[in-house]
Amino acid sequence: MHQLVSVSQITILLLYLLAVVAFTLHRLPAYAARSRPLLSAATILAAVALLLHGQLLAQEIFADDGLRLTMAGAISLIGWQLALIGLLGTIESSLRGMSAGLLALAALASLATTFPSATAATVESSWQIQAHILISMFAYGLLTVGAIVAMYALIQDSRLRSGQLSAANHLFAPLETTEKMLFGVTTSGFVVLLLSVVSGFAFVDNLFAQHLVHKTALSLLALALFGILVAGRQFAGWRGKRAVYLYLWGFVFLFLAYFGSRFVLEQILGRSWG
Repeated sequence: MHQLVSVSQITILLLYLLAVVAFTLHRLPAYAARSRPLLSAATILAAVALLLHGQLLAQEIFADDGLRLTMAGAISLIGWQLALIGLLGTIESSLRGMSAGLLALAALASLATTFPSATAATVESSWQIQAHILISMFAYGLLTVGAIVAMYALIQDSRLRSGQLSAANHLFAPLETTEKMLFGVTTSGFVVLLLSVVSGFAFVDNLFAQHLVHKTALSLLALALFGILVAGRQFAGWRGKRAVYLYLWGFVFLFLAYFGSRFVLEQILGRSWG
C-alpha cells in the first residue's frame, strides 16, 4: 500500500481531476450552453471521489488494535477535508471556481499515503484518547483548509487592486463571498479546536509534559487568535486583509504546534505522537 500507487488511489485521483476540469469549464462563459450538464457531472465525480477517498482514509487510520498515526495519513485527511469543503462550496455558484482549486489540492493530498512514513505506530490507548486525537486531527485539517481559502482571498484582493481582467476572473467569487466562506470555516475550526483542547485537558494525563508542552502552548495561542478573530467578525464586522492576516498568524502557530511536532517526532526522532 505504501510502495506503489494503488488502483483505488489512481481512481480517486482521476475522479478528482475530472471534477476539477468540469467545475472549471462550468464557470467559463465559452461553455455556458453546457453549464448544467458540466455541473451535474462535476458534482457526481467529486462526490464519488470523496466517498472513495474517505473509505481509503479510514483503512489508513483505523487499525484493528487502535489508531494508525502517520504524517501521510494526516495529509490525506486534510485532502479529504479540502474535497468536502470544496464540494459544499459548490452550493454557491460563484464559489465553484475556488472549489475546483480545492479539489485539485485534494487530488494531490490523496496520494500522500503512497509514500512510506518513518514510523507507522499504532495508538492503543483508551477510546477517550483516540477520540481526542481524531478531534485534533480534524480541527487541524479544517483550519488548514481555511488557510488555503485565506490565501485565495489575498490573491483576489491583489487582483482587484491591480485591475487584472481576464477569463480567469470567472473562476473567482466576489471577495465578500470568499470572506464569508473563510469565516464559516474559521468558526467551525475554532469550535472543533476548542473541543480538541478541552478533551486534551480532560483525557490526557499531562499536556505539559516535556514532549507536549510546546504543542500545547502553541495550540492555546492559536485557539486564542482564532477566538479573537471570530469575536471580531461577529461583533465588529472585521474583514479584509487585517482579518486574513490574523487568521494566517493563528494558522502559523497551529502549524508549528501540530505539523512541526509531528515532523520532529516522526521524521527526525523516529517516534509517533499520540
